[in-house]
Amino acid sequence: MKPTKEDVLKQANAACKNTLMETLQIEIVDYTEDTLVAKMPVNSRVYQPDGVLHGGATAALAESVGSFASHIFLDTNAFFVRGLEITANHLKSVTSGHVYATASFIHKGRTTQLIDIRVTDDDDNLISLCKLSTITLPKKQ
Repeated sequence: MKPTKEDVLKQANAACKNTLMETLQIEIVDYTEDTLVAKMPVNSRVYQPDGVLHGGATAALAESVGSFASHIFLDTNAFFVRGLEITANHLKSVTSGHVYATASFIHKGRTTQLIDIRVTDDDDNLISLCKLSTITLPKKQ
């Protein structure tokens, strides 16, 4: 029997325990065949000194959701994913609410993946536009 979407999301979020994703309170909230969506609260835990969302926290959200998107679409018993490069263009400041990162594949290869990550706020304003490249490597047997 194929697992339900709720089961997959529950399992994905359980895998985030004791990680940076838990520290930043990142939660995976939705996925499709080619996308993955996560949200992160915007509060003092992720502020830069002047009280707005830190670009590094945004980049961590983007890399987390992009890497996780690559991760859930492969055989995790035989392979693991690592980020190769991330770019982030920050377009708008946020001081409260949540930001949502939607990872979409530009290229889904067997070895390398290229992922577009759009970070938006509660009102669907574009906050940051990120690109992540990942590599899938075999686990040592």
